[in-house]
Amino acid sequence: MLNEVFLSGRQRDESRQDSAPRDAQALHDAETPRSWMPQAAPAAPAGDEVTVMRTAILAKLAYALGKTPATARDRDWFVATALALRDRAVAASANAAGIVPPKRVHYLSLEFLIGRLLSDAMGNLGVAETVRAALSGLGVDLDAVAGAEPDAALGNGGLGRLAACFMESMASLAIPAYGYGIRYDHGLFRQVIEDGVQREVPETWLSEGNPWEFERADAACEVGFGGDVAMSVQPDGTLRRVWRPAETVRAVPYDTPVIGRGAKHVNALRLWAARAVEPVDLARFNAGDHVGAVAERARAEAISRVLYPSDGTPAGQELRLRQEFFFTSASLQDLVRRHVAERGDLRSLPDHAAIQLNDTHPAIAVPELMRLLVDVHGLSWEDAWHVTTQTLGYTNHTLMPEALETWPVELMERLLPRHMQIIYLINWMHLEEVSKHGASLARLAEVSLIDESHGKRVRMGHLAFLGARRVNGVSALHTELMRQTVFAPLHALDTDKIVNKTNGITFRRWLHNANPGLTRLAVEAVGPKVLDDPRHLEGLAAFADDAGFQARYAAVRRERKEALARVVEERTGITLDPEALFDVQIKRIHEYKRQLLNILETVALYQAIKAEPHRDWTPRVKLFAGKAAPSYHQAKLIIRLASDVAKRVNADPDVAGRLTVAFVPNYSVSLAESIIPAADLSEQISTAGLEASGTGNMKLALNGALTIGTLDGANIEIKDHVGPENIFIFGLDAAGVQRTQSQPGYAGRAIAASPRLRAALDVIAAGGFSPSEPGRFRPLVDELTHGDRFLLTADFDDYWRAQREVDAAWRRPRTWWRAAILNTARTAWFSSDRTMREYAEEIWRVRVA
Repeated sequence: MLNEVFLSGRQRDESRQDSAPRDAQALHDAETPRSWMPQAAPAAPAGDEVTVMRTAILAKLAYALGKTPATARDRDWFVATALALRDRAVAASANAAGIVPPKRVHYLSLEFLIGRLLSDAMGNLGVAETVRAALSGLGVDLDAVAGAEPDAALGNGGLGRLAACFMESMASLAIPAYGYGIRYDHGLFRQVIEDGVQREVPETWLSEGNPWEFERADAACEVGFGGDVAMSVQPDGTLRRVWRPAETVRAVPYDTPVIGRGAKHVNALRLWAARAVEPVDLARFNAGDHVGAVAERARAEAISRVLYPSDGTPAGQELRLRQEFFFTSASLQDLVRRHVAERGDLRSLPDHAAIQLNDTHPAIAVPELMRLLVDVHGLSWEDAWHVTTQTLGYTNHTLMPEALETWPVELMERLLPRHMQIIYLINWMHLEEVSKHGASLARLAEVSLIDESHGKRVRMGHLAFLGARRVNGVSALHTELMRQTVFAPLHALDTDKIVNKTNGITFRRWLHNANPGLTRLAVEAVGPKVLDDPRHLEGLAAFADDAGFQARYAAVRRERKEALARVVEERTGITLDPEALFDVQIKRIHEYKRQLLNILETVALYQAIKAEPHRDWTPRVKLFAGKAAPSYHQAKLIIRLASDVAKRVNADPDVAGRLTVAFVPNYSVSLAESIIPAADLSEQISTAGLEASGTGNMKLALNGALTIGTLDGANIEIKDHVGPENIFIFGLDAAGVQRTQSQPGYAGRAIAASPRLRAALDVIAAGGFSPSEPGRFRPLVDELTHGDRFLLTADFDDYWRAQREVDAAWRRPRTWWRAAILNTARTAWFSSDRTMREYAEEIWRVRVA
């Protein structure tokens, strides 16, 4: 894999890496653990290894950046080190040059939340201590250098982080793969909290370049939009449709090496940047229209400018569709071109390529692959459909109907006219087949690719389902609910298509790198084999009752809590007590994830402490972090409520030492790496049946946090693995949620039956946390009182009960640490290596060594 990606093409001008001053906040986080890939007894690297590494870093500093050690900033040392390691990644697989793998995986995702890469690269290359020693000899601190790397702004939350974990695991398992996505200039946004209000500012992660990537201008392709479709007579007399786009955008690939464990295999993350075919209209420029002359360039480059632009306007909707088609088309063109060059006949594509669609964003791959096969390469419709449906796989990540993308037919016909023709033909043949079995008009409407209930819209989830060989859910519950709800009509037509592949996380990032102290402890207890195979973590269960091991485990947690407290104080000014229970909810802010339920319990706890200040309360820190979509008013209001509650609680001397609340801004992978090893309690409290899986729950449990959660997503499987006595479960299950939602007025009855909940809602509604604007949070209270779609009121009392069980358990240290150790030991199954093996064997049909 590496030879075709990193030993070919034109390398970018590395001298461009050092230009603008760095963003202080983006470079902050010195407390995030970024050190070595742990070993049982790490020996000092050999002197010659250190000398070679130091020489390589100095050479990059001088010749790529034009700097001397005396003038170099931390950022310069980071770039020089990254370039030296990138060279190592290239050299590590140079012996694979010329080898074409039997089959490749092509993973299409709108997000890849890869975070910082330096620690991953050092760990998987096995040179972290060598780098530390090389830099130390120059008077440079590795942690400061690592802190100068910005988080790559290529994702939003779990979807993108899952894709990053999967890419790392595929490389570690030597599964030949390309990841395909968009090289966003500014990503989602950088979150600034001002007086409790979220403000979005551009993310500037590329302002000084990206030393990890290779620009591949020679592999660029063109992506069309709009225009019309003409008929062309072929030499054999057959007719072929020819799409004549009105607009063409150039897609330029940038490749980042994804290094596997031990650097035995390196894959590529290929991200596409949008560029205008003609960067400037010289005629308009010379006529004096200097702005209009670059209008087409601005329109083209907007495609790869920002992740998830607001779709609240028709222009925003169009841009989102342009983004999805842009990267999907470029990726398919790329892999088809490669296959033709290597294999010739595209009829063999399913034998040598697997294409995985990560959620519905790349569902347009179905008609685009058909267009490429039929219109461009001349395959018959029947052959093309066979190739498409045997090559594509589709992962669904949501059960919420509004999150399953649909596009107005009018927009599709205008922007992608040929694809709309293909979709109509797929749908006609599909409905004809269904009609043969006597389906009613109502059943035909359910399975149609076109939803005509509220204007004509293309159902992208249905399209991906029809075009895929396998459709998978990401937890056992989610997969079963897919069969019963959103895809029930389609599942009835093909009962073998939907399969389950429970998500996983890469332990190399989320344990080895994020929590080196705990990793050292695991290695000392069960041996270095735990670094190569997470299943050996199960050996820690034998130490769960060992008082000495518990003390060392607790000491590792205390160290990480002290480090996190320094980060939180620097970012928010709030002081945390490491002796307190650290209760964390870190995820995208959304009503179904129920941060508001957590805040309501916080308010109720605050009121209870105020009422009985002399009671022996369990000290607790409530920590929130996450971003709300810019146009999601209710989610932004939840952030403001959390901030206002924190302001009031933290200033009240009656609760000092008992309750502290903090909302930490600009949640990122690096911030997660600080929070997760320090967490005692993991909040996984979504409405049952709505969280497809979750991966934060896995990362936190792996690091020993006990979960408080509903029977939703992968929480169920975590409970099964760690044991019901080592997790705090509350609330309605998915069936209970459906029953309750069918009963009108359930919210009012729940509030009336719970004095504690009613008191919390009353103080919020009356402006108790917003005295300058008493009605500020009335929309949140009204939603709960009159609707409560996500059943916070129904689950509140049981959530309160479970939280008091947490309090009691925290006061029994031996019981708590036993449970924490068992969580670490028994979450080994949730490794993304296991997940990737299952995908490879059962969906992609790729052999894993």
